[in-house]
Amino acid sequence: MMKSYIKYIILVLATVVLAAIDQLTKYIVVKNIPLGTGVPVIKDVFEFFYIRNTGSAWGMLSKHTTILIAVSIVEFVLVTYVFNNVSKDKKYLPISIACVFILGGALGNLIDRVRLGYVVDFLYFKLIDFPVFNVADIYVTVSVIVLILLMIFKYRSNEDIEFILGDKKKKEE
Repeated sequence: MMKSYIKYIILVLATVVLAAIDQLTKYIVVKNIPLGTGVPVIKDVFEFFYIRNTGSAWGMLSKHTTILIAVSIVEFVLVTYVFNNVSKDKKYLPISIACVFILGGALGNLIDRVRLGYVVDFLYFKLIDFPVFNVADIYVTVSVIVLILLMIFKYRSNEDIEFILGDKKKKEE
């Protein structure tokens, strides 16, 4: 009985630690870089550029904070559901880890939206004029890419898909 709670304790702790790292980086930026200005790290390639993003990726749904908060809550529920399914089998450990990073990123940006009404973004690839983003965005984006690659190359059987989605149950080890 106790063993089943340990995975959730680890999930919560890891999610909180990841969100805390994201929040710390944002705090450092807010305290040290004036809004709307940049600090070059690699001249004309990469800089810390502090902006306030009231939307989601690339500013979509700008000024729809309530909708974005609701989406974050739904995301938490869905990712926790998948984590619950896959954490029962060590074969799916990479998916479990990706879920933790998605939750950490979602929590980091959710904290900003609830507390500030916007998300602090500050990482800017000037060379390609890529939209400004933050550490939480990295967690989510990289994890989703990893999940897609895992589904294409590793977990592509119907049995894997059914298990991940909770349609097929395996005994907990």
